[in-house]
Amino acid sequence: MDKINAMTIDVEDYFQVSAFEPYINKSQWNTLPHRVEANTHKILDLLAEKNVKATFFTLGWVAERYPGLIKRIVVEGHELACHGYEHIRVTEQNPQQFKADVYKAKAILENQTSKAIKGYRAASYSIGADNLWALNILQELGFSYSSSIYPVKHDLYGMPSAPRFMFEPIANQDFKEIPITTLRFYNKNIPCGGGGFFRFYPYALSKWAFNRVNIVENQPAIFYCHPWEIDPNQPRQLGLNFKTRTRHYLNLNLMENRIKRLLTDFKWNTMENVFQING
Repeated sequence: MDKINAMTIDVEDYFQVSAFEPYINKSQWNTLPHRVEANTHKILDLLAEKNVKATFFTLGWVAERYPGLIKRIVVEGHELACHGYEHIRVTEQNPQQFKADVYKAKAILENQTSKAIKGYRAASYSIGADNLWALNILQELGFSYSSSIYPVKHDLYGMPSAPRFMFEPIANQDFKEIPITTLRFYNKNIPCGGGGFFRFYPYALSKWAFNRVNIVENQPAIFYCHPWEIDPNQPRQLGLNFKTRTRHYLNLNLMENRIKRLLTDFKWNTMENVFQING
């Protein structure tokens, strides 16, 4: 029987990515062209065509401005989850700031939907070895799981020593951390869960990696993407360094068709359903 994998969308706009922080101040966000609403509706259309349910890790900032989008996510049977309020990396927050940010975002999402929000994903997978205290705060705030650790080595994030698959990080608590999917290769974890890596690698390599996780390791995989990744016509930010420019804009024109293939080649559901999250 085919494994069912988790399809996840990190709902944020193109100008909110961590790599743009040195170039775009948060005070500019309201003045820039917003594209997150239209792009997320486009992803919802793709999912509806294939009858796939997904988890939408959504910024409170986006939910405040586009309540109709949040309503559609829930009405169409997807899981709504939390991505914090305004995409601040946990590495840039102390415990009090983190708790306030997440509490605010969770309250916005729950007030709009009258549904309990079970899942959280940190901006840029910014929970790691130095700030595992964040998981305790999430549990205290009533979350049932986090998907915030990427067990890879990366210049912006990563915890290579973390377990590769779902684990319970807090003793005597039914709280789960569900890391982004990696492939074990020559004693290293290779990222293969989506985003820029999915755009960089040929599609066949990503398909092979997911099949290996499903068949050889008998584990469900997690895929993630952002609404801006299917938008090659988004406004171009000037003055970016080479690495940032390449990471953000590489193969945006290929992303929509790759997602369509992924939706056809594998079976998908929400984080809540794939990992049987209670609470």
